[in-house]
Amino acid sequence: MKAVPAESELDWVLVVAPFRKDADYIAAFLREQKIEVKAAKADGDLAENLSESPGIIVITHEALSPDVVANVAEHLSAQPGWSEVPIIILLERTAPIARIRDQLQRAWSGSRLLFYTRPITPLELVNGIQSNLLVRLRQREVRDSIERERELRLELNHRVKNILASVASIFQMTRRGAATVEDLASDFTGRLQALSNVHTAVFEAGGEVVSLSAVVDLTVSPYNSEGVSRIDVNGPDLVVSREAGTTIALCLHELITNAIKYGALSQPDGHVEIVWAVAETDCPEFSLNWAEVAGPAVREPSRQGYGTRYVRSALGSLFGTVPDIVFAPEGFRCSVSGPVARVSAS
Repeated sequence: MKAVPAESELDWVLVVAPFRKDADYIAAFLREQKIEVKAAKADGDLAENLSESPGIIVITHEALSPDVVANVAEHLSAQPGWSEVPIIILLERTAPIARIRDQLQRAWSGSRLLFYTRPITPLELVNGIQSNLLVRLRQREVRDSIERERELRLELNHRVKNILASVASIFQMTRRGAATVEDLASDFTGRLQALSNVHTAVFEAGGEVVSLSAVVDLTVSPYNSEGVSRIDVNGPDLVVSREAGTTIALCLHELITNAIKYGALSQPDGHVEIVWAVAETDCPEFSLNWAEVAGPAVREPSRQGYGTRYVRSALGSLFGTVPDIVFAPEGFRCSVSGPVARVSAS
């Protein structure tokens, strides 16, 4: 006969019997089946044993005194909503079973009552106890499921608030830099799509981390369609945090937008090179470089636009150092570096 594992905090049995031989007899054949069991008399030690949360309670007919009924009722009243404690009652064959059942169902409404008449074979009692230990285990699984659902709801609420805050921030910064309603709609839609791409990558990764290669590929893929590569990407795969992936994707989107409007991607032969690397030193350092090639002659603007301000601020915050932004005549450059620990998932 296969016994229920005893690893669970619930997998033990409390036997309540006023006559020590009864408790010892029941405990002996339960232990033979590797079922943990404790015995209690119907006196002061009952409350102490109940406070240790037995998985199943076995009570003999002789133990059903008003004090025992009251102690068990108090224990049941403190049980959480998922819990329905199995209680096995061992009655004499001549006992008024129907009346006792009605009384106990009223007193112990938070329990799962099972009645056996004596004499009962050890096999029958062990089978009943093992079946109800499994029931108790399922109750625990329901409890864990409810707790996981609650945590997921809290996490979802937190993430939605963060996303809405990001959207509001993007809208306000886009609005300040837009000259027309059409510019506002176009720029805002593009930035939302970049944000959506990162969340898609994180969702597909199944956690709080994401592949940097996946983030970059999702960001640049719309500009490398139909077999034409306008943006060359090169770098080792690296698992980064959701925050780092989001920041890098949004910054790349701003740089791409700027390159389409004013830089290399505004020319038929222009292209962009995105390269990142990890220097293996005592303190590994991550570097990210953006370089535009074969574009129009570059002149530093008289005022910083939204994109430049965002990239400078976001990358500076992520890496802990201000990015190097160069309006070189041969092509716009942006590079930043910092400890790998600032972008990694650990």
